[in-house]
Amino acid sequence: MKEKKIKKAAALSYSPDRDRAPKVVASGKGVIAEKIIEKAREEKIPVVEDSDLASELSVLDTGSEIPVELYEVVAEILAFVSRVDEKAGRKFKR
Repeated sequence: MKEKKIKKAAALSYSPDRDRAPKVVASGKGVIAEKIIEKAREEKIPVVEDSDLASELSVLDTGSEIPVELYEVVAEILAFVSRVDEKAGRKFKR
């Protein structure tokens, strides 16, 4: 029998002028993870699916900075989100 994976999600916040590193602003498993994803989509916040990263982030306390070991992967995601937002911004500025 195949084991069902429990969905995990985490939301990050990062302001380069204020923060030394991205911070976890929400995290959860199961129904809470689904609510985090639903809220992000409602607010048009980009959602990136990475189950390994979500597992790592979901054990951190809300408000804590991500550990140094996750800087590279989170930087890649932030760069991707920045490119997507930039393209979206140009598309809707008419």
